[in-house]
Amino acid sequence: MTRERIRIDLWLKEVAPSNELRKWFGHDPGRWDEFKERYYQELAEKEDIVGLISEKISSGDVTLVFGAKDEKVNNAVALKEYLLREP
Repeated sequence: MTRERIRIDLWLKEVAPSNELRKWFGHDPGRWDEFKERYYQELAEKEDIVGLISEKISSGDVTLVFGAKDEKVNNAVALKEYLLREP
């Protein structure tokens, strides 16, 4: 599915996990917990982007789009958990 087809208003590819982390993870459920820890460390260094997403959430619905086949173990799920955790 293309960006245009689903009408994405804001595409923040910078919030995605690094290529190194993504390749290491390889969508292996056995690495999920460690993947999230490492990804959260990366997100902590991207305060501006995370802050922008948080602002969007506070003003309305936000849809996180992902390309993984696994709907439960992917970076969008990890990002959602990160954004919704207690401050």
